[in-house]
Amino acid sequence: MILIYVSEITSRLEYTFNFIFKLRGIEFELTSDRLKFNSYSDSKLNYSSEQLDGFQILPNSICFEDTIELKEVLWTKSSCLSINGNEDYVASIFYLLSRYEEYTCTKRDDHGRFPFSESILAQENKVERLNCDRWAEQVIRLINDSYLKEKTEVSIIPTFDIDNTFAYKLKTGKRMILSLLRDVFKGDKKRIRERSEVLNGAKDPFDTYEYIAKIGAEFPGTLLFWLVGDRAKLDRNISIQNKQHQAVIKSMDDLVEVNLHPSYASQDNVEIINKEKEELSQVVGREIHKSRQHFLRLKLPDTYRSLLAAGFNEDYTMGFAEHVGFRSGTARVHFWFDLGLNEVTPLKIHPFAYMDGTLNEYMNLTIEQSKSQISSLFKEVKEFGGDFIFLWHNETIGDYGKWKGWSSVLDYTLNLKDE
Repeated sequence: MILIYVSEITSRLEYTFNFIFKLRGIEFELTSDRLKFNSYSDSKLNYSSEQLDGFQILPNSICFEDTIELKEVLWTKSSCLSINGNEDYVASIFYLLSRYEEYTCTKRDDHGRFPFSESILAQENKVERLNCDRWAEQVIRLINDSYLKEKTEVSIIPTFDIDNTFAYKLKTGKRMILSLLRDVFKGDKKRIRERSEVLNGAKDPFDTYEYIAKIGAEFPGTLLFWLVGDRAKLDRNISIQNKQHQAVIKSMDDLVEVNLHPSYASQDNVEIINKEKEELSQVVGREIHKSRQHFLRLKLPDTYRSLLAAGFNEDYTMGFAEHVGFRSGTARVHFWFDLGLNEVTPLKIHPFAYMDGTLNEYMNLTIEQSKSQISSLFKEVKEFGGDFIFLWHNETIGDYGKWKGWSSVLDYTLNLKDE
C-alpha cells in the first residue's frame, strides 16, 4: 500500500488520487499524521511543502481550494502543466479530469459548446495523448515503479447516434409533401428518385440496422443513442409517437442496447429530458440510464446536473466535435467532479476517442488519413489503458452521399481488436 501525506484531505485530492491509484488497482491511504507517515516503512509520497521522509511533490493549491478561479496554465518542457507557476502532476490531472478550463472560459461556439480552440489541449496539440494517464504513471513511477502493471486488453466499444432513423421511410403527410416540394424546387432529381424507390419498397439509405446489429453481436458493449425529441430545427427525427418507429426502436433494443440522445432543445431543461427519457423507456420497456447529448452539447456544470436530476448515471458525451482525442485526458471511465459543488458525483463519464463527423466534416481527412489517425489513437489507449469508444451514425455507415466509402473506416476500427 502507498501512504500519502497531505496537509489537508480534500474532496479534490481524494478524487485525483483515486484516479491515479484506485483505478489501477493500487491501494493507497491519505493521512495528515506526520508521525504515522514518517514511521511508515513501505512506499509513500509526501504531497506537501513540509520536509518529511519519502519522495516529495510540491503541491499546487488547486487541489486544496473550494472555489473556481481563472488560472495561468502553461505546458512545461516536461509535458506537465504549470498552474500559476507551479508544476505539479497531481494538480495537472485534476485540472484536465475535472474540465476546470470549461468553467472559467466564457467563449462558446454556435451550439453553445466549449470550443476546442480554447482548450489548453489545443495549444500544443496534446489532445491525442492520454495526458492524465501519462501523469498518473509518472507519479507511480516516482514512488515505486513496481506498482505499474501490465495493461489489460483494450475494450473496443462502438456507439451509434440515431439522429435520423430513416432518410425517407415513415416520413409521410405534410412532412413528406414539404420535403418533396423542396427537392422539386431545387431540381434534386436524385432525392426525388430515391424517395420514390423507397416508397415502392426499396431499402432506405439510412437503414443500416442490420449492419449495426451484426456489430452488436460481435461487440457486446455496443450502444445506440436514439433521438426522440419533438421536431425542431435541429431535432428532425421521426416522431416517437409513430407506432412503426416504435417498432424499429424496440426491435433494435432487443439486439443492441438503446439509450437516450437528449434533443438539441432539451439542453439543461430537466422537464424536456425527463419527457424524452420516459417516452423512450416506455418503448423499450425498461428504465434508461445512459445518454449522449445531441450535437455533443455539453455545458458544465448545467448539462451534467440536469442529467443527474433526470436519473441518468452514465454519459458518453465527453469528446470534442472539432478534433479527435481525449477531452478529459483519459480513456478510462471516471466519475464527474462537480467543481461548483466541490464534490464527486455518481455520474460516470465514458470518454470517446473520435466521431465520424470529426474526421470527415471538421478535420476534412481522407479515408486513409482517418485510418492512420484512428490507429494512432488506439495505440495510445493500448499503451496507457482505458476503453476505445468511438461514435458513428446510422446514416454515415451506408456509403451514401458524402459518406461513400466511409464504412471501411468503421470496419478498420473494429478490426483493431486483432492488432
